[in-house]
Amino acid sequence: MQNTLLTIVLAPLFGALIAGLLGRKIGRVMSHTVTILGVAIACGLSIHVLQQLISGEAQNFYGNVYTWLVSDGVQMNVGFMVDRLTALMMVVVTFVSLCVHVYTIGYMHDDPGYQRFFAYISLFTFSMLMLVMSNNFMQLFFGWEAVGVVSYLLIGFWYTRPTAIFANLKAFLVNRVGDFGFVLGIAAVLYYTGSLDYRTVFDHAHQAFAGKTMEIIPGVQWMAITVTCICLFVGAMGKSAQMPLHVWLPDSMEGPTPISALIHAATMVTAGIFMVARMSPLFEMSEAALNTILIIGASTAFFMGLLGMVNNDIKRVVAYSTLSQLGYMTVALGVSAYSGAIFHLMTHAFFKALLFLAAGSVIIGMHHEQDMRKMGGLKKYMPITYWTSLIGSLALIGFPGTSGFFSKDALIEAVGQSHLPAATYAYWCVFIGVFVTAFYSFRLVFMTFHGPERFAIHHEADPAEATTIPDATKTHASKVHDSHATHVDDDHAHSDHHGGPPHESPWVVTVPLILLAIPSLLIGWLTIQPILFGDYFGAAIHVEEAHNVLGELAREFHGSGEFVIDGLKHAPVWMALFGVFVAWWLYIKKPELPARIATTFAPLYKLFVNKFYFDEIYFAVFAKGSRNLGTALWTVGDAGLIDGVIVNGSARSIGWFASIVRGIQTGRLYGYAFAMIIGLAAMLGWFVVWPLFK
Repeated sequence: MQNTLLTIVLAPLFGALIAGLLGRKIGRVMSHTVTILGVAIACGLSIHVLQQLISGEAQNFYGNVYTWLVSDGVQMNVGFMVDRLTALMMVVVTFVSLCVHVYTIGYMHDDPGYQRFFAYISLFTFSMLMLVMSNNFMQLFFGWEAVGVVSYLLIGFWYTRPTAIFANLKAFLVNRVGDFGFVLGIAAVLYYTGSLDYRTVFDHAHQAFAGKTMEIIPGVQWMAITVTCICLFVGAMGKSAQMPLHVWLPDSMEGPTPISALIHAATMVTAGIFMVARMSPLFEMSEAALNTILIIGASTAFFMGLLGMVNNDIKRVVAYSTLSQLGYMTVALGVSAYSGAIFHLMTHAFFKALLFLAAGSVIIGMHHEQDMRKMGGLKKYMPITYWTSLIGSLALIGFPGTSGFFSKDALIEAVGQSHLPAATYAYWCVFIGVFVTAFYSFRLVFMTFHGPERFAIHHEADPAEATTIPDATKTHASKVHDSHATHVDDDHAHSDHHGGPPHESPWVVTVPLILLAIPSLLIGWLTIQPILFGDYFGAAIHVEEAHNVLGELAREFHGSGEFVIDGLKHAPVWMALFGVFVAWWLYIKKPELPARIATTFAPLYKLFVNKFYFDEIYFAVFAKGSRNLGTALWTVGDAGLIDGVIVNGSARSIGWFASIVRGIQTGRLYGYAFAMIIGLAAMLGWFVVWPLFK
């Protein structure tokens, strides 16, 4: 199996190198051909590996390919750990990436950076595969940083646009905070277990961490396993955009739409969820860490969803949806429903990639307009995009029978079964979040595809304006936000509608939409029993019996059909339908109400529009504080001490001394003779007087 695994990893890398280094010579067609072929090979072989593991034709693979470094008895290897958890992630990553690659042919066909973009997304796929297939913490960290580097390149792909440069720097800096915690966690694992190898660490974790404490604050003892797990989770907070390290993800929309789909659906943001699930033997040893994860995930799920209710940029609404759904996955991790988190990660990857690519299709059809207030009535112009987008939205809200229903409903029920102290807070967050999700999802559907056609109406005269408040109530930050909300989606496109009426996208765009819509509808029916309530993961995921909330639900599971029928009796389904109804009432039936509500509740609306002022707080506390510190160091240290005292001060001292010496240079012979006599007298006096003191 080792050769197969090497091929899976290296095929996308080979395509990325060919397109990146030789793209100008081989041209556009060959560049996308070689990268798509590489990802297609990886996808086909990943499916083959998964099929073999499920059927029993092959056993789990654990082995090293190359020893990179041996230091003080610690080996750092390049190797693979492929079990059913890894194989599932491999299939999700490569399938979604393959759809995005094909979609990119149509979306980026006029972009001058066409070959460079294909090289980047293929390299992204390679990086994520290295991350999920690793068998040690060092290789995990390599993949972790590699997806970060490529995301930086892709978010700032249009590097001539200032907002794109700002966005990729923001993502880079925020992830450095998370990665610092991640490095500390890996260092703690190495310190206590003496190894970076997964199998060694997991097998000896109880013995290595049992009773061990550390003193972070003098006089306060912390359990070593708790500190280690929280540090590892800080890394997940950065990559998977959990509060308060979430601020980079909405701004990642500055990159082209295909990469938004890849980042948000199957690669970078899922890395943190996968990592915690893979480290379940460690996290199960600390309830304090699980409660921390639970609180952060629940807060992200609810509060980030609220921001999607007021945003008008079609891509950013889907981005806030990603933030919220990542919070749901994190909540599942917090209640030890690791299988539920991975199950929702899988279903979410399909319907979220579908929603992003559908949003990109709308942007193409609308001649690169992204403001939903300038859309409406697109259903008749873009039927394939509409129906696939509707399928994705139904899956997102957990409509009965869709893939999102199976994963999301089970997740909420699992939280209700948990006995952790933070579980009650988490349950209400994810429960109310169902309404919020349904509202912003169908607000997007209704504003984009239904209602009057607003793409010929000026923004200021729009009676269906969803989120307008008087200019006097807008802060500078909200105006900046609004100015960014309608940016164009490439360097040479403009936000106008002089390119004719909206139109359906070409087949290279619509075919990936259809391919993603199929699993968005069906994958939950086929996989809920083995993944969620069966023994699909085996030893890949470890859950203590006291935390086994999915085991409680498994006793009541009697098949997919019964699960759907039973779900109709539970409140989350009706909360979702209520959210759809409210969105319909406000944006179809009474389109004048949203503006009134926004004006009536202007302070609350401003809070949501300004994203709870996280950016302003970070700027004031960290960015401005760091700048002030740098200014002080420059003023006092550089200009004052180094330049003023050492460099210029020494020059001034020499000048002062020279001015004194210059005064005694009279040019008169008797003056010099007198000075010599005085000097000789002083020397003779010294030799005569000095012996008397001995």
